[in-house]
Amino acid sequence: MSVNDEKQMRFESNTPIYLQIAEDIRRRILDGDLQPGSQLMSTTQYATTYRINPATANKAFAILQAEGLVYKQRGIGMFITDEAPALLRAKGQKEYLDSVLLPAINHGLALGFDAHKIQTLVLSILEEHK
Repeated sequence: MSVNDEKQMRFESNTPIYLQIAEDIRRRILDGDLQPGSQLMSTTQYATTYRINPATANKAFAILQAEGLVYKQRGIGMFITDEAPALLRAKGQKEYLDSVLLPAINHGLALGFDAHKIQTLVLSILEEHK
């Protein structure tokens, strides 16, 4: 995807815009819309496209850079790192395990399912989705 092919974003008022920009870029990396080596729009392009302050886009880029998802080439722009998709998948898998799967298993155990029954149910659901 080229710099000018960005999808339109609609900002919601409850979340700071810079966090919404960062999350949109993360999502687009995971979806494959932004490949490793892809160049992001500049802060000026974000500012004119979305009518925001360039510092807002810069704040989003700083977060992504700290996470190892983008890197800056001086005088050229920001680019997606080679490691970005794997980093995002690993983080998402850990968050899924911690916030979805483990609580679901613990809830099932509290309801009286034993480990074998939970395992059987999970395998059955996975078979349905093949």
